[in-house]
Amino acid sequence: MERTMASGKRDYYEVLGVGKTTGKEDIKKAYRKLAMQYHPDRNRDNPEALEKFKEATEAYEVLSNDEKRSTYDRYGHEGLSAAGGAGSYDPRNFSGFEDIFGNFGPFSDFFDGIFGGGGRRGTRGASGAKHGQDLRYDLEITLEEAALGVQKRVEIPRRESCDACQGTGAASGTQSETCPDCGGSGQVRRSQGFFSISTTCNRCHGEGRIVKNPCQACRGSGQIKKVRTIQVRIPAGVSDDAHLKMTGEGEAGARGGYNGDLYIVIHVQPHRWFERHEDDLICEVPISIAQAALGAEILVPTLDEKRVKLKIPAGTQNDTILRVRGQGVPQVNRSGRGDLLVKIIVRIPESLSGKQKQILKDFAAASNDTDAPQPSDLFAKRKARY
Repeated sequence: MERTMASGKRDYYEVLGVGKTTGKEDIKKAYRKLAMQYHPDRNRDNPEALEKFKEATEAYEVLSNDEKRSTYDRYGHEGLSAAGGAGSYDPRNFSGFEDIFGNFGPFSDFFDGIFGGGGRRGTRGASGAKHGQDLRYDLEITLEEAALGVQKRVEIPRRESCDACQGTGAASGTQSETCPDCGGSGQVRRSQGFFSISTTCNRCHGEGRIVKNPCQACRGSGQIKKVRTIQVRIPAGVSDDAHLKMTGEGEAGARGGYNGDLYIVIHVQPHRWFERHEDDLICEVPISIAQAALGAEILVPTLDEKRVKLKIPAGTQNDTILRVRGQGVPQVNRSGRGDLLVKIIVRIPESLSGKQKQILKDFAAASNDTDAPQPSDLFAKRKARY
């Protein structure tokens, strides 16, 4: 029985017929088998095969990527949509066909008609349209900003459409002409088995059009370099090395092609007091011998600069971890937060007054302390723990 997720999509592992622990090579083999089986050229009168082909390609694109696979395993389809920022998967961005099927020339052009709208980024379609390049921007933020969310303004140098020629590359009052060799497609096609092979047109270099009178502002490229200021929303709970996708904020496409995307890569700075473990925060808090032995109520800091009460039970040992519920990191695009884990460090005084020494000597005498203590039973502790 096919298992459909809450998003309406089938489970990716089920689509490829693999398990959650299957390695990359076996995942690749499973996808290649399905891609060959449901390839549209082998199933021209079967529209269901095209959907199967797309579904398998989407599953492979996620499960072959360590980061996307980890996100999917934890949060499912909804987690991928939240991480991508675009709301849904776009098969035109997939770049793994050459790796799967080997060197069949400009293989991505073959998928232009299958997925609709021009193949993967960087390829040309009719009239010389070319997708813009994706960009990456590394952004450093504090742990507080990562946990609580923040708005950041970043300056992105990128290529944009030339205002003088409106991106055509042709001088004012003129226009480009359709390439007579390729008829404007930018590609010369031929067949090889059941694959359609394309080669770049030598005359127009894949543009599909020829500019005889180039624009002086952009020298016929149709693009100029600019620095654009962009507002970036960092969601609460974002993790270190997260990739935030901003659709269409990359470099401009040429000849009417789609803009590339901008990927903001998050780098979270180390914090003075707190260390993050998934959605929990850990901090170390020192207490005195008396507080550990007798018990106490102390105030511990939180990441949002507040202080919460924490009860120290009498007889608390060194390295004991006490939990403060709901004071950790919020979960990305979900309700709830992790916990604050307080690791207790029993502070041993380095110097004592005469009175303090006497008190401790009396305590030692009353406790029948021995100068030949028995080692701890580590085996019993491990057994009790696991």
